[in-house]
Amino acid sequence: MSIAHQIKRLRTKKGFSQEQLSEESSISIRTIQRVESGESVPRGHTLQKLTQVLGILPADLIETDQNENKGYLTLLNISALTTLFHPLLGIALPLAMWVLKKDSYKRVDANGKKILNFQITWALVIYTFLFVASHGTLLPLHFNFISSLPIMFNDFTLYTIVLLLIYFYHLSVTVWNINRSTKSLKNRYIPAIPFFKLKK
Repeated sequence: MSIAHQIKRLRTKKGFSQEQLSEESSISIRTIQRVESGESVPRGHTLQKLTQVLGILPADLIETDQNENKGYLTLLNISALTTLFHPLLGIALPLAMWVLKKDSYKRVDANGKKILNFQITWALVIYTFLFVASHGTLLPLHFNFISSLPIMFNDFTLYTIVLLLIYFYHLSVTVWNINRSTKSLKNRYIPAIPFFKLKK
């Protein structure tokens, strides 16, 4: 549960309106509205006053928020595996998850950009490879790796070996990053063209 949701839940549990919480904590109503809507994160004096009135410690709010952040980051990394079903799905799902929470949770913005850069680069590699493998005759935008496995094993060629190695690399990098996210470590997706620029 995010800090915004926790504060709103604790306020309603206490039976306070936003105006009453504002009065009790000496924090402006606008600040409380912004905190509860997730527009801003309470820090320092504001966090201290809010938690004091709500009867909890600041560390309780922050710890719960970080745990949810870790879980969401793990799911964001797992979403990269959807490329096994379709390369474009491997972009669409992480993109939707990134847009949804990039401003709400710590590290989602940077990690989401890294995943998207990797996934877009990956899709370009796959489609280029498939175009070359078909000798320039088609660009199979509908390609599904999982459903294509029986066909590939029936017609085992050098192209099949290369395609399996490319997908094995993608799977290895993604699983490695899922593991890193469960340990709250930064993710590393290589290679990746920087379509989305990372903040320094």
